[in-house]
Amino acid sequence: EVQLVESGGGLVQAGGSLRLSCATSGFTFDNYAITWFRQASGKEREGISCITVSDGSTYYIDSVKGRFTISSDNAKNTVYLQMNNLGPGDTAVYYCAARRSTILATAENEYHFWGQGTQVTVSS
Repeated sequence: EVQLVESGGGLVQAGGSLRLSCATSGFTFDNYAITWFRQASGKEREGISCITVSDGSTYYIDSVKGRFTISSDNAKNTVYLQMNNLGPGDTAVYYCAARRSTILATAENEYHFWGQGTQVTVSS
């Protein structure tokens, strides 16, 4: 059974940092791309960062570039999202999702497996 479990969310002040984890199981980690999505209240879910586990290639949307870092620990089948210099605009539920591919992509409909989400709240 494929599982993705996010953790690490919480409440942080503006300018602070959080590290999200996405622990995966039930599939061959190396063959997959993992993307972090987020959905703010009243907004559509957006893909913000992607990593292809096989070669470590990464992608970020402009609004998080330079502040967020995605990485993977292949021994633990876990992907991380280090988030620095957080602002109120980063408040959202954060999800990780997986698709069997070695190509970077952030389109929601391309992802087959999803975690349950973790709330990140940034206070001003």
